[in-house]
Amino acid sequence: MSQDLEITTMSEKGQVVIPQLLRKEMNLKAKTRFIVMRKGDIIVMKTLRIPDVQKEWDNIFKKMDSKKISISDKEIVSEVKKHRKAKRK
Repeated sequence: MSQDLEITTMSEKGQVVIPQLLRKEMNLKAKTRFIVMRKGDIIVMKTLRIPDVQKEWDNIFKKMDSKKISISDKEIVSEVKKHRKAKRK
């Protein structure tokens, strides 16, 4: 981890460049998403890792296919509604 301070400037549009050294150390790429929080005069940015939902669904359906399991759209909607209702409680 870098111990050297880095200085950056905010543009007129509110954009701030993350210094190259930090981007490399943290493996930050274009389109990386952040949660931005404020505490007094301190601004904190935390990387937000969003899972690849399509990839997860593809894996689920592959497992279902390999086990010859089928589920209808109606059953999926029903399960989603049950889950949402349970989560609200």
